Amino acid sequence: MVEVIDTLVVTDDERPPSSGPWAAYGASAAQWDDWKWQLRNRIRDLAGLERVFTLTDAEREVVARIGGRLPVGITPYYASLIDPTDPDDPIRKTVIPLASELLVGPGEYVDPLGEDHDSAVPGLVHRYPDRVLFLVTNFCAVYCRYCTRARLVGHTGEFHFSLTQHKAAIDYIAAHPEIRDVLISGGDPLTMADDKLDQLLGALRAIPHVEFVRVGSKVPAVMPQRVTTELVRVLRKHRAWLSLHAMHPRELTPEFRAMADRVADGGVPMGSQTVLLEGVNDELPVMKSLMQGLLTCRIRPYYIYQCDPIHGSAHLRTTVSKGLEIISGLRGHTTGYAVPAYVVDAPGGGGKIQLLPDAIIGRDGDDILLRNFEGGTYRYHDPESTVGMTL
Repeated sequence: MVEVIDTLVVTDDERPPSSGPWAAYGASAAQWDDWKWQLRNRIRDLAGLERVFTLTDAEREVVARIGGRLPVGITPYYASLIDPTDPDDPIRKTVIPLASELLVGPGEYVDPLGEDHDSAVPGLVHRYPDRVLFLVTNFCAVYCRYCTRARLVGHTGEFHFSLTQHKAAIDYIAAHPEIRDVLISGGDPLTMADDKLDQLLGALRAIPHVEFVRVGSKVPAVMPQRVTTELVRVLRKHRAWLSLHAMHPRELTPEFRAMADRVADGGVPMGSQTVLLEGVNDELPVMKSLMQGLLTCRIRPYYIYQCDPIHGSAHLRTTVSKGLEIISGLRGHTTGYAVPAYVVDAPGGGGKIQLLPDAIIGRDGDDILLRNFEGGTYRYHDPESTVGMTL
């Protein structure tokens, strides 16, 4: 007997045990560990959501109304991290849309960072003097509801950009010797095949003035099966860094930790970035657990981002004061390696601006007054002028 389940054919002798998360999808453990199976079997529509989650009426209605907006896309692995019956589950809030997403609030934009304005050629954003953002695909394994590129990804059809577009961007980089740093993003570049990434990274590394290449990806958290030994070899071959996107300590599963070991043991440096979101990671214990957990995986926390003001994101954005409160609660209360920079990517193309809790209280004569992590006041001798001083 053969039973067809979605795009898969499962025979009786391949039927999985009922204890694993793969059982809900009629898959085997081997299929569950196959990243291409994960991509093929993403939850993409209302019927798929209802097979896995108990939806609220509001969730059901907005999925039906979403139209040409950012689509739903959740890998089975990532769905397995979500409580299927809890509408307040923090990870659920990042991937299942709510009606608030259909509302446009004050200060929200389709392209909040002004990337289109700074696109030198299609798919290449040149904003900072020595670095560029290279958008190589519009395809994502999971569509995050706070995505700053919701205008570009998924809803126009899922595809990797053409070799012609890649060539135009690479030619531009080669013609601008001031560019030393390239961030490859999208969409998600780790949805591309190894050989395509190998070609792309090789083309960039062949440019003498390109010193630093990063691959930005959410895939390690939502589909760690993708980060194979073969992929790690490609990244190491081209001395690329992996800049991964982590949102909640629940993502630090055994599969994620095994993935991180493969990458670190393979000689590929890793950093992380996290978007601060209401009801997801905006409590100090949650953020501290995430940052410290990433360090145990040999991943250096790099950025906490204030949520970009895309259309329909008001229900996910915290206040800036909440972000400063979290940074204050991290500094001095955990190792400095676990304290990332808290930044606002300024709307309109202003770039990243780091926000810090006030540490300098003021000045008293030749001393500046400093506030430490416990709120104590300390003096540091710092004369405004050293002219005429006797040593």
